[in-house]
Amino acid sequence: MSPAPTAPDPANWLDHNRANWDERVPIHAAGAFYDLPGFVAGRETVPAFALAEVGDVRGKRLVHPQCHIGTETLGWARHGASVTGLDFSRPALDTAAGLAERIGVEDSRWVAANVYDAVEALDGEQFDIVYTGLGALCWLPDVERWARVMAALVRPGGFLYLAEFHPFGNTLKPDGLTVEYDYFDRSPQVWDEPGTYADFEAETEQNVTVQFDHGLGEIVSAVIKAGLRLEFLTEHEMTMFKRYDVLEERDGFLWMPEGHPRVPLMYSLRASKAAG
Repeated sequence: MSPAPTAPDPANWLDHNRANWDERVPIHAAGAFYDLPGFVAGRETVPAFALAEVGDVRGKRLVHPQCHIGTETLGWARHGASVTGLDFSRPALDTAAGLAERIGVEDSRWVAANVYDAVEALDGEQFDIVYTGLGALCWLPDVERWARVMAALVRPGGFLYLAEFHPFGNTLKPDGLTVEYDYFDRSPQVWDEPGTYADFEAETEQNVTVQFDHGLGEIVSAVIKAGLRLEFLTEHEMTMFKRYDVLEERDGFLWMPEGHPRVPLMYSLRASKAAG
């Protein structure tokens, strides 16, 4: 008789999550969600609101922690930044480096590391812009530690820019209307689900992930506690993927339909470090 399967241990969050992401890299690279042929042909990959809020990046050094396959990172390179992408998935970084070569971006660097080890992995280098988010924080158990790392990567006079999915969205059922989950529950969530947000029907084997919820107040407070000065916090009513059944696509984003109560689906913030 075979032994009973052991439930995944949330303490092994890093191993579970890395195996999950490693397996999904080729699915994402080949699928319509990331549309790499369109990206190579010139498709914009940085959200319009981020372009406006970050501002001119020409001649700036930008690091993108948790960059995945680098489409946003390289989007900033197309706008003139010298970019460094950091991720814990080597297959993702190999894909990113290949994309950089295909679109002729020579001034890019790809570093494999857990985001908590970013300062050491980057040899203490600091950057004009630390750009991160869009599904990044839910993979990390300690948001205060994350904020300290982000602050350490910002040079004096530079800033952190975070764009993320709003944590209130985690409380809603698929109807986008009914609150079903506890906003203040901070226990690790162990999921065992095949497929990927980029292809729900994809056949996968590494299906266990460990995810973590962080409240908006916790995140903002962590950034301030890390020594950065909050410049703005913006809540957005649109999102980037069909999280709820009722969402409608418009202008490259997904929105609640006319007449449906609106809730915050994303947010963005910018926080700067005082000049030396």
